[in-house]
Amino acid sequence: MDGIWQRLGITFTEPYRDPLWGTILFPSEFLDILSSPEFVKLSRILQLGPTHLVYPGATHTRRAHSIGVFSMAARVLKAVAPGAGDLVTPEGARAFLAAALCHDVGHFPYAHSLKELPLEEHEALAARALSGPMAAALERAGADPAQAASIVDVKSPAVGTGTALYRSLLSGVLDPDKLDYLNRDAWACGVPYGVQDTEYMLRHIVLDEEGRPGVDDRGVMAVESVLFSKYQMYRAVYWHKGVRAPTAMVKKAVIEALRNGSVDSADLYGLDDAGFYALMAAPGRDPEGLVRSVFDGRIFPSCYEAPYDEGVPAQRKAAHLVTRTAVEKELAAAVSARTGRPCRLVVDLPEPLSFETSMNVAGTGKKFSESATVFRPEVVRGFSHSLRVLRVFCDADPGAAAPAVAEILTGRA
Repeated sequence: MDGIWQRLGITFTEPYRDPLWGTILFPSEFLDILSSPEFVKLSRILQLGPTHLVYPGATHTRRAHSIGVFSMAARVLKAVAPGAGDLVTPEGARAFLAAALCHDVGHFPYAHSLKELPLEEHEALAARALSGPMAAALERAGADPAQAASIVDVKSPAVGTGTALYRSLLSGVLDPDKLDYLNRDAWACGVPYGVQDTEYMLRHIVLDEEGRPGVDDRGVMAVESVLFSKYQMYRAVYWHKGVRAPTAMVKKAVIEALRNGSVDSADLYGLDDAGFYALMAAPGRDPEGLVRSVFDGRIFPSCYEAPYDEGVPAQRKAAHLVTRTAVEKELAAAVSARTGRPCRLVVDLPEPLSFETSMNVAGTGKKFSESATVFRPEVVRGFSHSLRVLRVFCDADPGAAAPAVAEILTGRA
């Protein structure tokens, strides 16, 4: 048995076959967590939502992703534990592994796409599950449910020894979540952009002089790889217009259902994909039939696409959910006047995207952005700006709708 795991009293014996990472071994005492209803529900939630409409292979689930995150978390912990001293305890290590495995149990369909709405964050919902209905399973795994919950939900008070370290390991530049989803999503979609040299990264993750996760000098290239892969995956997959369209359609329907009171925010929590579509199929909850259209694969084409320009008043209004509805009504009226028939129309603008670069390069006294890298702050800002594309999707003929939409959104109205 490996020295670090022997010291922590953790033995990995139970195999799970994973198409991406091969055989993933679990401690036998973690099996109750894997078979809990809250965790099994993740097998009924697609990791990438409607992305399969563009990339047919993107049908992997949050359960598969979570198992992969567990595997990456164990490897990251093994890499940094020798330099962590007494911060990594047997109980803390188990809480960290349980948190990594269960970090997504609070997810409901389209949760990431709806984060601009006044909904509880999925991390808070996951923490509630870990310290509530899943607590007994975590205790049988030798993990403190309260510490595991506090690792997942960084906005809650820290509980237990080493929690600050575990939080920084689970959420950061080279965190287990990112190492799995970039590789897994690229594999499932059949694209090369997210593939990482994971073995190389794990050899160069260290704790810096302040005891926080960092990289050594040779690991700078690993951070560069992750940043560029994240940019390419957002550009080619996550924010592909064929993915943004159904996401925006669902988002608009949910916003209206919450506004008119036909859906309460708590109704969304705990749902799987089938439950979400059943919820929105009830009378009065989807009056424009947007969710039903997505369910049936009838996705609106794009009739306008341009980089977001904050200097245009109509675009500034479209950027905020409070005023976006008025812009959508104005655009729909203009398109209907031009085409001679009513249309359904949705405005979409991705939220500003963060590219984390705060990691230190151990032994150099420099942050990553200050090291010998092309990824200076201005370059990273350029990445974020280039991905913010304002789009309009509608069920009218794009050629006929485009001039009416452009006239308003370019400020010529």
